[in-house]
Amino acid sequence: SKGYSILNTLSKYGLVQREPIAKTYRLGAGLAYLGRRVLQGMDLRKMVMPHLETLSSQTGETSLFGLLSAEQVFIIAKQEGDHLIGVNIDIGHRFHMTAGAHGKAIVSVMPEAQRNKILSRKKLYFYGDPVKFDPVRLKAEIEKAKALGFAEDRGDLQPGINAVSSAVMDHNGSVQGCVILIGTYPGSKIPEFGPLVSATAQEISRELGLDVKDNHNAQACAL
Repeated sequence: SKGYSILNTLSKYGLVQREPIAKTYRLGAGLAYLGRRVLQGMDLRKMVMPHLETLSSQTGETSLFGLLSAEQVFIIAKQEGDHLIGVNIDIGHRFHMTAGAHGKAIVSVMPEAQRNKILSRKKLYFYGDPVKFDPVRLKAEIEKAKALGFAEDRGDLQPGINAVSSAVMDHNGSVQGCVILIGTYPGSKIPEFGPLVSATAQEISRELGLDVKDNHNAQACAL
C-alpha cells in the first residue's frame, strides 16, 4: 500500500504514468522537465566556475554558486579556498531560500510585493532558528544590501563562520541564484570581500543577459 501511495504521488506530478492495460508503470513526461532543469544547471555551472575561481584566488576563501529552485538554494558549483582549514560544503547541498547572507541578498533584489509576501511567513531562517528572527534588524540589513550590492552573515547560521552573498539575475531581472563567499575569515574582511562578491555576481548576471547598468538604475529609483 505504501508503494502504491508513492506511485500515485509520482503520477500526480507526471513523473510516472500508469499503463491501463498491462497495469504497470513507466516513466512520465514530467521527467523531461526535470532533465532540462538539470542540464541548465550543468551549463550554468560551467559558466560560473571561472568566476568562482577568480573570486577564491582574490580572497583565499571558498566561493559557491547557489541555484534558486522553488524555496531552496542548491549549491551547484564551488571553488575551495587555499586555507588548510576551511568550510566544507558539498555540491548538491541545499539551504532554505531565506537563510543567512544569501537569503538577505535574494530578497533585497525582489520586487517589493514579492518580498513582502515572503517576509509575511511565520518561519524565516535569516538568522538560523526562526525564533531568532528580528524584523527590524532584517529591514535595516535589506536596505544596506540594496545600497552596497551584497548581504552578510556574521556567524548567525554557524558561530565562527562568516558569509557574504550577492544575487545573480537573468535577462528578465529574475533571481536565478547567488554567489556566496564563506569561511572563517574575520568580520573585518567583509567590507573588502563584499564588493568582490558583488562584482562577481554582476559579471555572471551580465553573461545571463542582464543589463546591469539599467538594473542598478532601477534599484536606485526604488531606494
